[in-house]
Formats: sequence, C-alpha cells, structure tokens
Amino acid sequence: MTASDLELLLIARLIRERGGTSQTWRRALGKVIVRDTKTHAHCNWDVRLGGTDTQRAAIERLLDDVRLEYSIVEAG
Repeated sequence: MTASDLELLLIARLIRERGGTSQTWRRALGKVIVRDTKTHAHCNWDVRLGGTDTQRAAIERLLDDVRLEYSIVEAG
C-alpha cells in the first residue's frame, strides 16, 4: 500500500463512520508522512493532524486500528 492509498482508505473510513465530506476529513487528516523502515521498523508512517478536537479524536481512534493492519507503507 502506498501513502496516497492509505490516505484514501482513512478518508473513506472516516466518512463511513463519522459522516462529513472528503474535503473536510482530508484537511483534518493532513499529510501521510512515510519514514524509513530502518529506523521505524514497526510502523513507518504518521500523519500531521489538523481539524477540531473532535475530528482529531476520531482520527486517532481510527489510526490505532489501521496501524495494526497497515503498519508499513510505501512512499507515493
């Protein structure tokens, strides 16, 4: 999975679980940052969250679940 695929997956799940628009969730989610697997062997990605406290809390809960399934992603 690539970082852009992961971003689309996260946004789709947020819309399905919380409602709203893709544009709103894309702004709240921010960019997916891919790190080197040599230094981040268990999970090589992170996001820079924006949005409201409620949006950030919803995203954090989702990230916990998604990291278990997609811990390593490729740039792109």
